Amino acid sequence: MLPNIPGLGNIQKQMQKMQDDMMRLQDELDAERLETSSGGGMVKVTTSGMGEVLEIKIAPEVVDPNDIEMLQDLVVTGVRDALKKAQEHHSEKMAAITGGMPKIPGLF
Repeated sequence: MLPNIPGLGNIQKQMQKMQDDMMRLQDELDAERLETSSGGGMVKVTTSGMGEVLEIKIAPEVVDPNDIEMLQDLVVTGVRDALKKAQEHHSEKMAAITGGMPKIPGLF
């Protein structure tokens, strides 16, 4: 049997609220759309707030069959920047719920 710890019920309620808030936030982030571009807007990458790549748009004028490497670099840069932006956005939103608690592996 566990010892009677004063305030344990309150801590459990707070943890349940935090867990509910995190689930709600995850749904909100999944519905959000973040857009990032590279090459002065020639390549645009849209992600969800959770970091899932949803769409890549490439301006027709950047498609040069004689310079495929430039297009590949623009796509890689755009995707990299989009994922970084989504991760930062996710971290900011999560910090608002957790109050800046240190990240505990497997918890959130």
